[in-house]
Amino acid sequence: MAIGLGLDVGGTKILACAVTDGGELVAETRVDSPRSPDLLLQTLVEGTDALLSLLPDGPRAVVGVGVGVPSLVTSDGTLYESPNLPALEGLPVHAAFAERLEVLSAATGGAGRWRLVIDNDGTCAVAGEFVFGAARGVTDVLLITLGTGIGGGVVAGGRLLRGARGFAGEVGHIVMDPAGPACHCGRRGCFEQLASGSAFARIARRAAAAGAADRVLELAGGDVEAVRGEHVLEAARDGDRGALALFDELAHNLAVGIANLAEVLDPGVVLVGGGLASAGELLIAPTVADFAVEDRRGRGPHAVPIALAGLGARAGAFGAAALALGLVS
Repeated sequence: MAIGLGLDVGGTKILACAVTDGGELVAETRVDSPRSPDLLLQTLVEGTDALLSLLPDGPRAVVGVGVGVPSLVTSDGTLYESPNLPALEGLPVHAAFAERLEVLSAATGGAGRWRLVIDNDGTCAVAGEFVFGAARGVTDVLLITLGTGIGGGVVAGGRLLRGARGFAGEVGHIVMDPAGPACHCGRRGCFEQLASGSAFARIARRAAAAGAADRVLELAGGDVEAVRGEHVLEAARDGDRGALALFDELAHNLAVGIANLAEVLDPGVVLVGGGLASAGELLIAPTVADFAVEDRRGRGPHAVPIALAGLGARAGAFGAAALALGLVS
């Protein structure tokens, strides 16, 4: 049995998981995400060390460490763009962490030099679903993660799609409406400005202000600016028509984005993950229905299935571990 350590760096937390080559979770821990380059490297070491201390048999079975970061990552493991952790841009994570990891391996009795992989968090998430999750056995996969923004990853022909510079999979920044809301990337109407968690909250606030989401507004304490996605979800689960209409609008935007991507990628399955995926069928059912209208691949004998991702919040850490184990490349 071989073990891979996977660390998923988020905006506020780093989730660290020890995973066997058979997909068993052996240990798990969380540490706060730092804001400076020096502290990131230190925290990665501390998180790895904490995970090693939780292993029943120590580090002997560990073969590698994988790290997923919310950033574009060059082929040599340098962070190119990290909007949620801007102080880290330009940091050569692979080179700097490798030195510290070698010291840690020697100090803890690790069996030789560990493999180290640094990759984008969306790429790690699709790797996790491909190897251990809902996309096992599928050679072509599109994963879309709906959180504050939209992330994603692609498996093509059984291999992770990284592109010429390692920047592939940034699905959240396809432009769907050139006259739409401004995006932090500098363009307007990006996919994540129309179908992410923050976009959903903005759509809900607009509806509440117009008197079209009274139950949602009531759950938010009567304050339009306090309206959040969770208020819409609660109201929708109670059958509120205004809330269900908001899910229909979100699902339409999501279906259009998936249709655009499916035209290029022709995936065997589209998985939807991230925080908004907790809505389950309230989101997936209308998305599937709208996708059938928006794209010819949504209907007939060759329809592209759209389903919920299977690993939840652990997808990135499991995928990083899979990369460390050499189970996908």
